[in-house]
Amino acid sequence: MRINYNYIKLLALIVVITGLFAFSNQRRAQKNVKGIAIEFVENQNLFITEGAVNKLLIQKFGSLENVPKEKLALNNMEKVIEANKMVKSAQVFLTVNGKLASKVVQRTPIGRIEGDSKFYLDEDGKQMPLSNSYSARVPIITGQITDNGLADVYEILNYINTDEFLKKNIIGLHIENEEKYQLRFRTEEFVVNLGDVEQLKEKFSNFKAFYAKANKDKTLQHYDVVSLEFDNQVVCTKI
Repeated sequence: MRINYNYIKLLALIVVITGLFAFSNQRRAQKNVKGIAIEFVENQNLFITEGAVNKLLIQKFGSLENVPKEKLALNNMEKVIEANKMVKSAQVFLTVNGKLASKVVQRTPIGRIEGDSKFYLDEDGKQMPLSNSYSARVPIITGQITDNGLADVYEILNYINTDEFLKKNIIGLHIENEEKYQLRFRTEEFVVNLGDVEQLKEKFSNFKAFYAKANKDKTLQHYDVVSLEFDNQVVCTKI
């Protein structure tokens, strides 16, 4: 019977590769953590610091330096970091050089509520606590704070953030009631009565046309109230 040496060579190669792979995995598992690296994604301002993230992990898991890699519960670490109210998501993994790394995405505030309770409204329309590390430069929300009112505020702020002119210039939003919202601008003395949240696109388009003309005519300082509450109109009250 002829022996097919090609099959023998292939089988030997598979055995060698499998052995090397198993040996490599075993060596990797026996290695210890050589440090911790925290990365905040998208270069965000730090509402939670690197030290605070490290503290969360230490409080739950103890010191992670020199811990064998096979003892790490990466999914549990992610859940611990994500439980912090400043964090939107986290990914924890081991790097090729033996570090325990965490990529953290923070929540993004779009407005700051100044009422009996003080908190941020985030990009998902949820309440977010203020931070001791950083204060976001976002519009200040005042007035009658209710759940329905905050839902409308979220819709207004989302629209404002799609427009560079509005985003740059609007610094405050006052809730008179759930059908009447008022805007304050960075450099102008007048207030803008927005009314309800219906037809925001049309209202802001009309306002921007009014603003461009009044700015060109140098008459912006003459107005006390600019109302967008009426259909397809901008009604102004002079000082």
